[in-house]
Amino acid sequence: MTAAMVESDQGSEGRPWDYLLRTWQELDVPEGWRAEIDEGQIVLVPPPHAHHNGIAAKVQRRLYTNLPEELEIYQTLGVHVAPLDKLYVPDLVVMPAELIEAADPETSAPMDASEALLIVEITSKGNAREDRTKKYRAYARAGVPMYLLLDRFDTRGAMATLFTEPNEDGTYKRSDPVPFGKPLLLPAPFDVTLPTDGFPVR
Repeated sequence: MTAAMVESDQGSEGRPWDYLLRTWQELDVPEGWRAEIDEGQIVLVPPPHAHHNGIAAKVQRRLYTNLPEELEIYQTLGVHVAPLDKLYVPDLVVMPAELIEAADPETSAPMDASEALLIVEITSKGNAREDRTKKYRAYARAGVPMYLLLDRFDTRGAMATLFTEPNEDGTYKRSDPVPFGKPLLLPAPFDVTLPTDGFPVR
């Protein structure tokens, strides 16, 4: 992960978050990169490895198996974690399609993370710690009901973990980890078993 490009300007009008959001909206990010807001600064995230993209494609294809018509799966969708004034761009987000369709076409404002039904993050070697800690806590604080972490760099070996039942303190009450190679059940509204035996370990 590349370090922050812009820090909040305490002297600008309005809240630091407002300044950061305006700057984020105006950024000309290189193709394949993502810009996120974390710890009061804008961070550029480089394009992931091909294996990373391959896992995302397999997960997305599986989620579509029983996906209700009113839901859709999005990549490169910015989500705002309002309680913490953070903005992340997850690998996959499942959200009601009507919310996306109702978004203001004149701005690139992020969606509220609390509206997501599922957020998927796939670790890269350089950002695994953030996905396990910062984003885990942020998505729980936002009330995201399901957080799927696919961690090829877990010290126990490559693991897929579904976190559910978020708490306001930034934790999830329940976690269901399985090593790559074992299936993982994703409950309603998905009602699908996610095979992980085809996921590359590194």
